[in-house]
Amino acid sequence: MKTLKFKTNINCGGCVSKVTPFLNKQDGVERWEVDTGNPDKILTVESKGATDKDIETTLKKIGFKTEKIA
Repeated sequence: MKTLKFKTNINCGGCVSKVTPFLNKQDGVERWEVDTGNPDKILTVESKGATDKDIETTLKKIGFKTEKIA
């Protein structure tokens, strides 16, 4: 399993609830969480096949920005 991390603009419970159905049904995503308490709003994804690009594309479609953290 691979851990992917992104800076995002997912900044509140409403945003989390908006992305939840999309990330939950994303192929290759085992588990995910957003640290809305962090100023960078860090999204951590435990991936079993999903790529950085998959996550970025999914979130962009619903209006959220992501920036991959190395």
